[in-house]
Amino acid sequence: MVRLRPRRSVAVNDAGAQGLRLPPAAIAEIREALPSVAEDVVAAIIVEVPSYVDAFSGPMGETIRNAVQVALGGFLSLASGRSGAPRSPGAGAVEGAYQLGRGEARSGRSTDAILSAYRIGARISWGAMSQRGVHAGLDAETLARFAGLVFAYIDELSAASVAGHADELSTAGRVLQQRRERLVHHLLTGANEETVLAAAERAEWPPPTTLTAVLLPAPQARPVLGALPAATLTAAEQPREEDVALLVPDVHGTGRAHLLRVVAGRGATVGPARPWQEARASHARAVRSRGLGLEGDTEAHLPRLVLTADPEALADLRARALAPLADLRPGSREKLAETLRAWLLLQGRRDDVAAALYVHAQTVRYRMGQLREAYGDALDDPEQVLALVLALGVTPEDDDPAVGTVEE
Repeated sequence: MVRLRPRRSVAVNDAGAQGLRLPPAAIAEIREALPSVAEDVVAAIIVEVPSYVDAFSGPMGETIRNAVQVALGGFLSLASGRSGAPRSPGAGAVEGAYQLGRGEARSGRSTDAILSAYRIGARISWGAMSQRGVHAGLDAETLARFAGLVFAYIDELSAASVAGHADELSTAGRVLQQRRERLVHHLLTGANEETVLAAAERAEWPPPTTLTAVLLPAPQARPVLGALPAATLTAAEQPREEDVALLVPDVHGTGRAHLLRVVAGRGATVGPARPWQEARASHARAVRSRGLGLEGDTEAHLPRLVLTADPEALADLRARALAPLADLRPGSREKLAETLRAWLLLQGRRDDVAAALYVHAQTVRYRMGQLREAYGDALDDPEQVLALVLALGVTPEDDDPAVGTVEE
């Protein structure tokens, strides 16, 4: 872990540690007040910072009171100016403040709450210590330098706590992300249910009803994630290096429309919603669709996905279906195959076929005459018609199954 250690506060030295030496009597009188100062600091924080209302009850409150006394005791050693005394908060005080910040992050409190507590602590501590200092006979100049030292000291401790808070969030975030990436790995590799459930618990990820895989270009992932549920999982390793996979919880049913709107225009491919343990199936379909150059909703591409499930078998079926046209010139064979496809898909409506192919209806009549001559009774056999529809449903040259090319 890389610690974001706070800067060493120059203000501690500049404010008066250089040359400031409080009389032993003043130090003793102020030190005598530390227990009551700690009590007053804790009481004020409870009143003024709502997130600490329950934090200081029981053992935690006693721990904080002791920490305040230790910190202020270290400060008094600094203010004593005696030979060998530290010129800034000791390592113990800084480390304690740092660990306090980490603990506050684990407790869910923000840096705003921490800094508010430090400001209150500075105010209460200075009020009590200055009063004792005046009672001990400190002059105005010494009190002013003493004040600068108090606030610089607490500023450095607060910086240490903020650094601890940031480090804890960073560390916890990295660990949680690593655990969720491991969970995704288990989901997409078909690990057994016990392994997946244990990984989900470690990742603090409550299993949803369904997961939907989304593949999209990596630069699009961040803006999309902002509009998706917080429990969305991310997997960076994909067949295409430029892609990122998201596993989005509970966007089945009406939620799918929202997901499709979120990813619209971002080059995404959206798999089907599947029970969360079967997320692998959604991901596999999205990957396969992407390999075919298909984007958007994979549900809209089901015919093509079915027809291309076995490319070799489809090629054999196509070759057998077009065998009656094998002796024709390539150009003529292509036009007749195109016309037959349109005829089958448009159920023999000649005018619709002509419009789809951008040819005259008489051209369609002529071509169908050629096709009937080549195929004979096969065009009236349901089994043969099914084979022809499947064989011609997807053209090898064009990913778009829509009918129609421009005819001269």
